[in-house]
Amino acid sequence: MTKKARTAIILVILAVLIALVPLFTQKGAEFGGSDDAGSEMITEITGEESEPWFTPVLETMIGGELPGEVESLFFCVQTGIGVGIIAFFMGRFVERKKHEK
Repeated sequence: MTKKARTAIILVILAVLIALVPLFTQKGAEFGGSDDAGSEMITEITGEESEPWFTPVLETMIGGELPGEVESLFFCVQTGIGVGIIAFFMGRFVERKKHEK
């Protein structure tokens, strides 16, 4: 086995451990977003509830709150667009380096 293959296997095992260990070590952990944590901290510090500065544009257009599935969809689409842009530029840099040689 080559040194590169051994290093790749070790890194894959390490990545799997990093992903799985927290799932089994935190019994009864609650998962919440940063918005919730920020709101709780503001309430704790000031002693009063925080008010949002604005309402989201889509909620104003449809006249109510978006379902969680739709919010997740928009988040995933946003992530996909960002990853596509990053991958495009990374590919350009790799190809530029190949053509310079």
